Parts: sequence; structure tokens; C-alpha cells
Amino acid sequence: MPIRHAIWTVGSQPIELKDATLPSEQVLEAMIVSAPRILSDEWMLIGRQEDTGYGGRIDLLAIAPDGSLVLIELKRSRTPREVVAQTLDYASWVDALEADDIARIYGRFKPNGNLAEDFKARFGRVLDEDTLNDSHEMVIVASELDPGTERIVRYLEERGIAINVLFFQVFQNGKDQMLSRAWLIDPAETQANVAAKPKGESEPWNGEFYANFGHGTARSWAEGMKYGFISAGGGTWYSKSLGLLRTGDRVWVNAPGNGYVGVGIVKGPAQPITSFTVETPEGEKPATEVLTEGTYHREFIDDPEQREYFVPIRWLDVTPLDNAFKEIGLFGVQNTVSKPVKPKWRHTIERLKARFPNFDRN
Repeated sequence: MPIRHAIWTVGSQPIELKDATLPSEQVLEAMIVSAPRILSDEWMLIGRQEDTGYGGRIDLLAIAPDGSLVLIELKRSRTPREVVAQTLDYASWVDALEADDIARIYGRFKPNGNLAEDFKARFGRVLDEDTLNDSHEMVIVASELDPGTERIVRYLEERGIAINVLFFQVFQNGKDQMLSRAWLIDPAETQANVAAKPKGESEPWNGEFYANFGHGTARSWAEGMKYGFISAGGGTWYSKSLGLLRTGDRVWVNAPGNGYVGVGIVKGPAQPITSFTVETPEGEKPATEVLTEGTYHREFIDDPEQREYFVPIRWLDVTPLDNAFKEIGLFGVQNTVSKPVKPKWRHTIERLKARFPNFDRN
């Protein structure tokens, strides 16, 4: 069903804003370059109008915090079905990009820029060339799609192809124009498909979830162990994938830089810090009152996209950071939660079950 918005002014006599149009989609592209948060504040733009060698140019190219690439195509004057086909064609070009290709693309987008340095400054982590462009996703930006094209996009996404549509709509408010946007598919689902389709050998998912617990100033693993939770925040790219977990799922937890620290069973869905509670000797209390060893992004507590989210966990077997399990060959990715399909994950689970023998206790 096509997504349409309506906007009213707020007051005793609400007035519905009239639909408007941008002078051209080039204007929208320029707006996105100027303010990338129109698409997502979790990505860093690295390319614009790149020649694919396939008889066309991609509109925009971005990189996510895990080093995956994001191909962004504006519909422009093409029919909806044409833009889907063109996007898939361009994706085959993106898939073949090597680290030096991506660095050159960034050099054209930002002369004198350094991709590794700017990535570290933007995301606070080192860009790993071994996993750079290990996977990618496609985003089509359009004012509308016909029902047939929406069915095609949903069909591809439901079968694990990381593709999504960002609908935009323009409204007239006096002399000003206003832009609204909405995703066809929850971006967390697309992000999960990106993480589940890495390059190289893969095998069916074994049903075991992987999670990162980013111990540091933002959150404390000691409190995660004590009160039974994993959490993430600071942006939807980090917190949205917590939504992959369902009650009863088993999740193996890695503390990046330290090693694997535990395994547990999910007790409930992800909750914002504003409503999450923990059990204490004095009874159930708000997490905001009890958790003191990390900030848990309290500075963003009123921002639904930036604030911390928690998943309650019943721990089966855990260990402190100084006893974390780490060895060469174990699986690890940047995503907060993922459903790994690389053979390395099967090997990792075998090693973890030996290290955490209470993994299957009732």
C-alpha cells in the first residue's frame, strides 16, 4: 500500500498543509549531501554520482559503522520498476569494490580526505579493511511507488536481500516547503539482512544469536551481569537490531576488545531506558535510578532514536571481563545483534559451549 503523509498545523483551528513538489530531485540529492540525517544519521556519505562503467551513475554511496556499504538511488525520471532494476544492477558493481576502490571514491567525494581517519572520527572505531564492504544494502528514495514495485521490493527483502525504500513527501507551509520521510520496511530488518549476507562461504543459520556488549563509559558489563540485561544506544543503527531478539532466544554475548563474557535466554522485548526496570533487594526499581556505572546515554533520554534500549536476559553462564574468553578464530562483528551464517560461527559456538558449560541449563 503506498505510503502517504498528511500534516496539519497545531492550534485551535488546525490547517492541513498542501502537497508541494521540489524543483527537481537534484535538489533533494543536494539536501541529502548537506544534511545526511534526512536518510540516516547512522551512515557516512562517501561518494556521489560515481560512474559504474555499466552505463550509469549511482546517486550516492554511504558507509555504515560495520564497514558495509549503502547504495542510494533517487527515482528521478525513471519508472519505479526501472529504478529497482537499475539499483540491482548497480549493486553488482558495489559488491565488487575493493578497499582501494572505495578509498578512491571517497577521495573524489572529499578531496584530501582520508577514509580511515574520517571513519574513526565519525564512528569512534577503526575501519577494518578485511570486513570493509563485506556486505551492502540498497536504498531507493522516491516520492511514491506503484503497488507492483512495492511487492517486488518486499519480495526481495523477505528473501534476505537488503533493499528498502525511503518515501519522501513535500508540503507547502506559507512561503516555506517542508519535507517528511517514511521507510517502507523497518530499517532494523534491512540491517539484519545486511549482517546475514556477508561475502564468502555461508551456511544455514544455526539458531544461535550473537550480541555485542559495548562495555565502557556508556555501559557497564558488571551491571549487565548483576541485573540481567544487554543494551545499546547512541543511534538506531546500534539499538534497532536488539529488536531481532524474542523471548526464549539464546544469545551469546561478546564484549569487544575483551572477549566472550556470557550466554543467556531473552526474557522480553527491547525497552527504552525510560521504562526499563531491574530487580534489587528492595524490589523492582527504574534502571535510571539503579544503574550508576555507565551513562547509558542519559544525555539522549528524551530522544527515541539516540537513547539506550535494554533487553532483559536470564543468564545461564557469565564471567567478568577479566576472565573473558578470547582466542584466534572466534566470530565477531560490529552489529549489536546478528544471526551469523559464516562457518566460523558454528566453530565459535562449539568453543563457547565448552567454555560456558551451563549454556543449556533450565
